[in-house]
Parts: sequence; C-alpha cells; structure tokens
Amino acid sequence: MSRPELTTLLVANRGEIACRVMRTAKSLGLTTVAVHSAVDREARHSREADIRVDLGGAKPAESYLVIDKLIAAARASGAQAIHPGYGFLSENAGFARAIEEAGLIFLGPPASAIEAMGSKSAAKALMETAGVPLVPGYHGEAQDLETFRAASEKIGYPVLLKATAGGGGKGMKVVEQESQLAEALASAQREAQSSFGDARMLVEKYVLKPRHVEIQVFADQHGNCLYLNERDCSIQRRHQKVVEEAPAPGLSVELRKAMGEAAVRAAQAIGYVGAGTVEFLLDARGEFFFMEMNTRLQVEHPVTEAITGLDLVAWQIRVARGEALPITQEQVPLNGHAIEVRLYAEDPANDFLPATGKLALYRESAPGAGRRVDSGVAEGDQVSPFYDPMLGKLIAWGEDREQARLRLLAMLDEFAIGGVKTNITFLRRILAHPAFAAAELDTGFIPRYHDDLLPAPGALPAGFWQAAAEAWVQGLPATVREDDAHSPWASRQGFRAGVPAHVSLHLSCNGEQQALGLDQAAAWTFILDGEQLRVDDSGLRRQHLAIRRGDTLYLRWDGELHAISAYDPIAEAEAGHGHQGGLTAPMNGSIVRVLVEPGQVVEAGTQLVVLEAMKMEHSIRAPHAGTVAALYCQEGEMVSEGSVLVALEEAAG
Repeated sequence: MSRPELTTLLVANRGEIACRVMRTAKSLGLTTVAVHSAVDREARHSREADIRVDLGGAKPAESYLVIDKLIAAARASGAQAIHPGYGFLSENAGFARAIEEAGLIFLGPPASAIEAMGSKSAAKALMETAGVPLVPGYHGEAQDLETFRAASEKIGYPVLLKATAGGGGKGMKVVEQESQLAEALASAQREAQSSFGDARMLVEKYVLKPRHVEIQVFADQHGNCLYLNERDCSIQRRHQKVVEEAPAPGLSVELRKAMGEAAVRAAQAIGYVGAGTVEFLLDARGEFFFMEMNTRLQVEHPVTEAITGLDLVAWQIRVARGEALPITQEQVPLNGHAIEVRLYAEDPANDFLPATGKLALYRESAPGAGRRVDSGVAEGDQVSPFYDPMLGKLIAWGEDREQARLRLLAMLDEFAIGGVKTNITFLRRILAHPAFAAAELDTGFIPRYHDDLLPAPGALPAGFWQAAAEAWVQGLPATVREDDAHSPWASRQGFRAGVPAHVSLHLSCNGEQQALGLDQAAAWTFILDGEQLRVDDSGLRRQHLAIRRGDTLYLRWDGELHAISAYDPIAEAEAGHGHQGGLTAPMNGSIVRVLVEPGQVVEAGTQLVVLEAMKMEHSIRAPHAGTVAALYCQEGEMVSEGSVLVALEEAAG
C-alpha cells in the first residue's frame, strides 16, 4: 500500500485539543493549520498554528460546524489531512465522507464505522447481535412522547434520556418520575439538535452505583486491532467526566482481558480504523454492560499515554499514512498509574454554571517528571459563552496511584487563575477526599459526598482579612523616588516610616466586605516579597501567594485563591442595587425559549425562560408564585451575565 502524502494537517477544532494535536504534528515535521471563528481570532490555538484560516461567525453553527467552510480552509491552506479533535464534527459521518470525497485524508475511522457506532441506538443493536450484555432500554426509531412514556414505564424509573448522536453529557437527562418526562425530553431534544444537528433520543434504565470503565482501542488499515488497557471515568457531574484515571483501580487481569477483547471485537465488526473508545458500565459484581463507542480520540487519552508511553496522535497520523500498528497486544505496556482532572470555567457552588470573561490571571503548575498540562488558553484570553467551558487538563503520573494522586494535588496547588470562576478548589476536594484516596469510585461519587465537596461558604477568618490588607498596601506601586530603588520611600515591604500608625481600608472578597485597620504594632509581621506574602507569628512563618493584576489582588489562603478588590462604601450606598425582584441571566448566553408573557400568573418552580450557553440549556424558574410584571428578553437574543430577564411580582398573602 502506497503512503499518501501528508505534510500539512488542518485541525478542525479549537482549545486544548487543537493545541495538543498541533504539538505532536509539529514534532513529526508537519505544517499545522488552525481554523477559528470570529471570536477565536486571537485564541491560543490560532496563535500557535503555522497557518490560520478565519471561518467567520461566532456560534459553532456559523463556524466550526460548517463542513463546506472547513473543506475550503483545507484547500486554501494546502492541507492534505484533517484532524477532527473531539466534539463538533468529530463523530459526524457526513463530515468524514465529505473529506474523503474532497480527496483529503480524515484522521479518524471510515464514515461507515462512524455511522455504525456514532448512533447509540444502532451501536446497541449491533452489540445485542454480538451477544454483548446491554442495559435495558428503548433504542427505536419512534420519537414521540407517548413512545418514550410507555418505554419508561416498562423499564421502570429512574430512566436516562440520551441523544443517539451525541456525547459529553449534551442531550442527556435523568428522569426520576413520569411527571418530569415531557419537559426533560423536549429539553434534551433541543440540546441534541443544537449540539449535533440530530434530535433523536433513546431511553434506558438508570443504573445505580455503576462504575464507568472504558477501553481504548486502536486499529490500522491492515486488519490489526488492539486495546491499550482501560480508564476509569466514574467521577462525573452532569453526566460529564471530571476525573479520569488509568488503569481502573481494582480490575483483575481477567476482567481487563475480557473487557478489552470485547472492545476489539466490537471495533473489528465494523471495520474500524484509528483511535476509538468502547465504554462500559461496570457493576460491583464485575459484570459489564455496553454503553456506547466514541469513534474519536477522547478527552482523557493522556492518562493512557502516561501508562503506555505512547503518543496516540502520532499513531493516528501514522495509521492515516497507511502504516501498521507498531506493536502487538502482548507488547502493550502498563506502567504505573495516571490521573487526569478537567479544568473548567464554571461555578461549582452555583450548580456548575459555566463562567465567562477575561482570564486576568492564568498561571500553570511547574513542569516536571510525571506532570503534564494540556491547555488551550493563556493569560489575557477571553472565555466566551459559545463553546465548551473546559480550559485544559492536568495529568499526573506516578509509580502507583497514591503517588499520582499526591502529585496532582501539588499541581492544583500551584495553579493560579483569576478573572473567571473555576472548579480548581472542587477538584482539589475530590482528590483529597478519603473515599477517592481509597479508590471507592462510582458515578454517584459527587452527589454522595456533595456536602464535603461543595460545603456551604463560611465567613473568611480575621487572619485572611489582615493578610489581604497588608498585601494590598505593600503591593501598591511606589509613587515616590521611582528613580531610586533603594530609597525607603520606594519600598513595598512592611516598614511604613512616616505614615500613620493606623491605616484604614475597605476590601471586598467573595461577597463579603470588611473595613480594616492596619496597625504597625500588630502581633503578626507581614512582608511582601515579590509574589509571596510572608506571615510571621511568634516564630512560625507561612507563605501565601499574592499576585496583583490591575485593581484586583489574588491571595491564596488555605489552598484557595481569593480575588480581593477595594470598594468605596459611600459610592455603593448611593448607587443602590438597581432592579429589585428581577430574575437575571446567570451567565452570558442566548435566549432559546420564552415560556411566559406579561400578566401571566405562575407557580413556584415554573419554567420562565430557557438560556443556552456553552452548548448546554439552563432554565430560569420562578423562585415563588407570582405574576410576570415584565419581560426584558426575546427568543434569539444574546444576553449578558446579570441582565434582568423577567420581572416577577410575588403573590400577595
């Protein structure tokens, strides 16, 4: 078989996966091409590519999902091949076929394989024929509410609605009882249509306390196929993975072999080529049930790379060139343990709502042995409402699971992000939890330990406020004798000669406000040395990261980075609080449905407005019974975080 020419590679994606694919492509001597939307013109993946092509538009449907634009970008840039990354069109058979028809190379499986496994319903039917056990469910063509109601009654609640063409938690809803079915089905169908262009759904039994274990498979064009061990992806929120590790803790050699061989049989049955993942539910008795096959590279592939020492993107490129797999099943390594966490711009304390804004501060953990960061952003970048909120991934490898866990905790402690809310503290609590340390894993982990992982916020201690005040004052730019760095008047240290013994400040953090006084005769000594605040208390010294960015001070205290700003209490009192009683947008996004009208009487919990942001729907519901006094939004409108959407007058009495 002659090798096709492959010197230039276009990545039809964005963010961290685009950066990661281009890194390997460059190491193999390929020219890299990035595509970007209008809002991603200066995004990191665009900056790092050798060539960039502007797709225009902002929403995915106007840019990254437009097949004709991507094919035209490949031709204009001279790319012979397209890597789809994950998400967007990565599991779209029409995209794979269009690439092949254009005479280009698709770094993924044949369109026929995507069609066979890309539809969850078709994949389950195929597995049933092959004798692979399935979770009870309905995977038929009929898509009306009554069909799903009858199927759900037969299966028994709770049930799980899933988009047949999707993944990543999009178009997926848990339904606890029949009264929730209609609303959940309609919402899941809209999400599926928006994310995948396909609203078809399936429903299956919601299995309690399962583990999510997946097998990485790889096949070449010569009929060779093998599995590269497994990953445990049980720690999830909103049906989306948060923590992944390899190998899966507690799996016997026999069970690994059985699951791996089943995954290979599935791939071979559809003539699979390239990287793919077969996902299973594993119960406590060691029985496994087929869930789906993802016909692409997975977000969590770095943990497999860590325990095997292999570069899966390099394998994708070599297989696309017609090369055979370089090793046999017996030669697949399994060394040590690796854990990955997904870093999201989101607010875990507010139901994990995505966060948007400018990354005023972004600092990654230090590189080193067993440490890896795959990110798609840099300081100063904007996190937009149009795309998935994942900023990047942190991966740690160790000789055993505990070493990997502790190494990853250290990496999280070194990260510093400001300007948008993130899940860093939440991730740290998961890794530090005794149940996670003991590898007690299942998909109910986060709900079970909710109070430990998402504790109610408490008041910040007096020591924090005193440290914040000292770091604030000492971090102020010198305004006297800037020509003489050794002048005491230019010093930012703790010595404040010639100033009052007491300095007053008004600082704000996490919704708390404090009026503070700095006394030179305080019991503690604070010295700001660069970005480290040293605190001496009776001979005991602690260091806290303290970074100034514009009008904000970022101070790490008890493992969490806090954003601190100054405020004017008089100005705030005069400004008031604007709209009273208005329901506001929790994030930037697009209004997809307005379900009420002015004058309408509603009950508590009534769905008023549906907002779409980062490919997920979020319902604005009535917090109490009342009357809709006014609407400040309309369907199709883009709204900003904090914008008033509905004015709701509370019912009398």
